[in-house]
Amino acid sequence: MPTMDLPDYMERVQQSTARYIALVGGRGSAKSASMGRHMLMKSQTEGADILNGREFMNSIRGSVHKLYKTLIKDLDLSEDFGTTETRVYCHTGGEMEFRGFSRNPEAVKSAEGYKYSWLEEAQTVSQDTLTDLLPTIRMKGSQLFFTANPKSSADPFSKRFIVPYLGDLLKYGYYEDDLHLIMFVNWRDNPWHDELEKERVWDLNNKVRSLYDHIWEGAFNDSIENPLIQAEWFDACIDAHKVKGFDPIGLRFSSHDPSDEGPDNKGFAFRHGSVIQDIQEKETGNINQGGDWATSLAINHNSDAFTWDCDGMGVGLNRQVTQAFQGKHTTLAQFKGSEGVDNPDNIFEPADGAPIQDQKTIKQAIKNKRGQYYFELRKRIYKTYEAVVEGKYHNPDELLSLDSSIALLPKLRSELCRMPVKPNGNGLFELYTKEVMKVKFKMKSPNLADSVMMLMRTPHQPNRAQCKKPRPIQPIGRRR
Repeated sequence: MPTMDLPDYMERVQQSTARYIALVGGRGSAKSASMGRHMLMKSQTEGADILNGREFMNSIRGSVHKLYKTLIKDLDLSEDFGTTETRVYCHTGGEMEFRGFSRNPEAVKSAEGYKYSWLEEAQTVSQDTLTDLLPTIRMKGSQLFFTANPKSSADPFSKRFIVPYLGDLLKYGYYEDDLHLIMFVNWRDNPWHDELEKERVWDLNNKVRSLYDHIWEGAFNDSIENPLIQAEWFDACIDAHKVKGFDPIGLRFSSHDPSDEGPDNKGFAFRHGSVIQDIQEKETGNINQGGDWATSLAINHNSDAFTWDCDGMGVGLNRQVTQAFQGKHTTLAQFKGSEGVDNPDNIFEPADGAPIQDQKTIKQAIKNKRGQYYFELRKRIYKTYEAVVEGKYHNPDELLSLDSSIALLPKLRSELCRMPVKPNGNGLFELYTKEVMKVKFKMKSPNLADSVMMLMRTPHQPNRAQCKKPRPIQPIGRRR
C-alpha cells in the first residue's frame, strides 16, 4: 500500500489500543479524511470488515462511501481496492459496510461480526444507537472510531465521550485511559488547511464569536442566554499587558476555591497587579490536602494577600491557613459569596453629572458578594476588550490581562463564557449558584472562574514593616 500523508495527530490514533477512539473538532481539521485513510489501512493490512455508520442515512450517498472512492482515486489505490455503487472492498478480503441507524435499529444489533466500526457525524447519534452499538462490536481487539463536531453538551455523544473528560481535553487537547482515546483536533492541526483559510478568516471577522467557535474550534453550540463574558472579550485579555505596554506591578494576590474528594476540582489563581499570572487546579485529595497545595502555591508567589471560598466546608480551613502563613506578611481573608455586598451604600457605577439621589447604591443593583465580584470581573474584562480591540483608553489599573503561558486558559474561557447571568425579578445582578448550574445547565463547578473572581475583591494592605505574623483573618472589601 502506498505511503499516506496524515496529520501528526493520527500517530497517536494509529498506536492506540483503546477500544473507543474519537476525533472531535471543527471544520478544516481533516478528521474525516484522516479517519477514512486509517480505515483503508485497517482493511488492507488486516483484511478486516469495517462497519461505517451514521445516525441518518437515507441512501448510500449519505454515507462515507463517496469519501472512500475519492481517497482510493487520489491515493492511487485502485490495485488494492475495488468499488461499486454500494460497495468498497479490498483485494485482501476486507469490505466496507454502510448503514444508517435511525430508521433501522436492527442494523446496529446485527453488527457483532465486525472488528472495527466508524461512526461519522457522531454528534447526531441517538442514545438508543449508542446503547446498542457500544456492546455489539465485541470481537477480540475490536475498536469503535468516532468523528464529530460537538453539537450540544447535552447530546448523547457529548455526554458519554466529551463532558466527563472535558477538563483534560481543554487542558491537554486529548484524554486517554485504557478504554478511551479522545482528541480535540482543529484547523491548526491540519497542515493542508490553506484552501479553507480565507473562509475561516471571513467567519472570524463576520460571524458571532460563539458560532465561529462552534464551526471552526469544535466548541459546543450550547445556547446560553445573557452570558457573563463574551468570548471575544475574553480573547482580548490574553497578553493584554504586552499589547498595551503595562507591567505587572502592585499587589500580589492569591485565591483558592476548595473542594473535598469527589467530582469537583480545587482551584487556585494568582494575580500581580492587573495581570493574572498563574491558574492551576488539583483533581485529587481531600479539602486539607487542597489547602496545603493552595497555600504552598501562594507562598511560592510571595503573595501579599490570600483569600479562599468559605461558603460551605471552606470555613474549616481557618486554622490550617493561619498556620501556613505564620511569620509571613500575607493578609488572610475569607470570601463568602452568599453574603450581602460589600460597601452596600456606595454608589453603583457612578455616572458623571448625574444627581447622587438618582443613582443606585450597590445593594440596590447587585444580589450578593459573588455577583458583586463577578460583575467587577466582567467590567475589567470588557474594559480590556475596549482598550485592546477598540483602542479606547482605560487606566491599566482597571484592566485585566491573562498571561498566555497559563495552560488552563481554554478551560477558564469555557467556564466564564458559558456562565449565564440569572434573571432577577427585582432587576438585581445575580448569578446562578453552583448547585443550580450543575442541575439546570449540566455544568461542573467553575473552580477556575471562581478563583479568578475572588481576586477582584482587593484587600486593604497594611504596612509590611508592621507585619511580623499573619494579619488577622478578615472579610476583605471594607476598610477599617
